[in-house]
Amino acid sequence: MNVYDTANTLAQEIKKSEEYVNYKMAKETIKMNANLSEEIKKFEQMRYEVQIMAMQTGKNDEEKFKQMQETYGKLLEQPEAKAYFEAETKFNILVADVNKIIGEAIRDVME
Repeated sequence: MNVYDTANTLAQEIKKSEEYVNYKMAKETIKMNANLSEEIKKFEQMRYEVQIMAMQTGKNDEEKFKQMQETYGKLLEQPEAKAYFEAETKFNILVADVNKIIGEAIRDVME
């Protein structure tokens, strides 16, 4: 089996994983609620801006960070949003773990 076949197999296995399936279902649930979908989009934009600012300046904009945390807290009060964020986190952990495994396997040539 060559590397591309293995990568394609891995991609198919990821799509069959509980983490992927749950995340996909949570995203579909959110899409059916236009208001909640918009709230989450706004939160994700805010989170992105806070992360970019922290990377660029090396520090958090305390006001925006606090606003982001408050928005996240309010979203978590809604069961669909809470399920979405939990599923997103679990899926991101899966992807990060796979990336870590691959990274460790090729570390010797990356240094």
